[in-house]
Amino acid sequence: MSAKKAKTADDQESTQPIAENRKAFHDYHILETFEAGIALLGTEVKGIREGQANLRDSFARVDKGEVWLFNVHINPYSHRGYVDHDPKRKRRLLLHKAEIRKLIGKTVEKGLTLVPTRLYFKNGKVKVSLALAKGKQDYDKRETMRRREVDRETRAAVKERVRR
Repeated sequence: MSAKKAKTADDQESTQPIAENRKAFHDYHILETFEAGIALLGTEVKGIREGQANLRDSFARVDKGEVWLFNVHINPYSHRGYVDHDPKRKRRLLLHKAEIRKLIGKTVEKGLTLVPTRLYFKNGKVKVSLALAKGKQDYDKRETMRRREVDRETRAAVKERVRR
């Protein structure tokens, strides 16, 4: 008999995202995702633990063999002393060299972009889910919304049919 492991604080922590970029799923076709660490300052980590992070309008870029995250807004920690950080400073992402080489090839050749989709804790470390994405046209966005609406109506009809 195998005993089930009780959920630890780390397991629960990693399942709950700190910040999500829902707009990315609306504006882009997500092709592939990567998990990356972020080089942060101590007050930034504490600010993130307070839930003070925003991924809207953020993006990543490969520059001189390193991946950088731009436009992520992390509010300063509320109980900080004299130490402060710029809320929208660029932050280095921690990826393996092979992953960076792969990203360089795909972003340069195919014209794809890097978009952060989720910010979360994993084993006490802040991680970001980075998506390799292709921009959607307006008609793609309308088609996605139409498909979502049809699915919602179908689920409602099935649920109503089961009730009777």
